[in-house]
Amino acid sequence: MSADIAFIGLGNMGLPMAQNLVKAGYSVSGHDLVKASVDKLVETGGVTEADAMAAVTKAKVVITMLPASKHVESIYLGDKGILANIKPGTLLIDCSTIAPESARKVAAAALEKGFTMLDAPVSGGTGGATAGTLTFMVGGTDDGFGLARPYLEKMGKAIYHAGGSGSGQTVKVCNNMLLGILMIGTSEAIRLGIANGMDPKVLSEVMSKSSGRNWTLEVYNPCPGVMETAPASKGYAGGFGVDLMLKDLGLAVENALATGSSVPMGSLARNLYDIHSKSGAGGLDFSSVFNMLAKAK
Repeated sequence: MSADIAFIGLGNMGLPMAQNLVKAGYSVSGHDLVKASVDKLVETGGVTEADAMAAVTKAKVVITMLPASKHVESIYLGDKGILANIKPGTLLIDCSTIAPESARKVAAAALEKGFTMLDAPVSGGTGGATAGTLTFMVGGTDDGFGLARPYLEKMGKAIYHAGGSGSGQTVKVCNNMLLGILMIGTSEAIRLGIANGMDPKVLSEVMSKSSGRNWTLEVYNPCPGVMETAPASKGYAGGFGVDLMLKDLGLAVENALATGSSVPMGSLARNLYDIHSKSGAGGLDFSSVFNMLAKAK
């Protein structure tokens, strides 16, 4: 029996996304290089096959959630790729965060073969993936967006059509570049307050009601003890990793070079996260940049 959806990439984000599709009543065939992730999907009602391409051949929809541009291009293109194996009418949705140029390249190859493909990266972290409250930023045709929406709505609560192919990735790159800059700026401000004897809770509360107000202050405070639900208060575990932020900032700088855009703050943020990662913090939540800004003892 064929599954409705072939879902490739069951990592920290992909697994809960696939599980939410199962909960919504879809038959989902899940595939990942890590067998334990596949087993978790099967335990919660999903299925799998020995060969991912066997599932792709029979599916109505193929969804991918992969680490980087090279992985997306590799799995879709070529004689043994997805585009060479799917049946006519299959809908393709790539939820990976990759370079806009790569998204456009793969979408063009899909269009040439008569397939509808959308780039649909997400925002909301592992918590949003588990709760089904992700934000989707979608690039592709109007018709394609209409076809994909019912599936995306089972995994997220805010679904935006950003424009043509590559637009979803462009929005994601811009958003995460700004997020990285804001996290560093927020961390600097709180550190400066602490150095002057301020209670970080009081400082954060006042700034969150003033012109410095931003998401990192209100929802994801980087100072331990200020916000119980934030990764900072849990040893910077979970959340959105330093290395993932570094990857996204790298995509932003790469795209700026390709388009002749000026992103001095984005470039600086990328360099600071690179230093932070190389200090051994790559696996911590990205708000741990707060630690890097501590006064030398």
